[in-house]
Amino acid sequence: MNSTYSELLKQRSELDQKIEEARMQELDAALKQIRDLMDQYGITAQEILPTGARGPVRRERAKVEPKYRDPATGTTWSGRGKPPAWIAGKNREPFAIANKA
Repeated sequence: MNSTYSELLKQRSELDQKIEEARMQELDAALKQIRDLMDQYGITAQEILPTGARGPVRRERAKVEPKYRDPATGTTWSGRGKPPAWIAGKNREPFAIANKA
């Protein structure tokens, strides 16, 4: 099929319009999905697009109850991260804090 230059331009114009309509529909769906995820996880726009020279926004972590106590000093450790010197390499059972439940 041989199309003329003006026919091809008209087809391109119609196709560009269809492309823009499809883009807008998909954009609406994408924005809804983003908003739903932000609501679900408590994410703020500042966390996604931080402004200024500051580093990324850090969320406050939930406090973890201590699982171990040093009987000599009363120091506690949650069992997360690097173990403190008073428990490192030792059997942790004698240092375990009894559950209050």
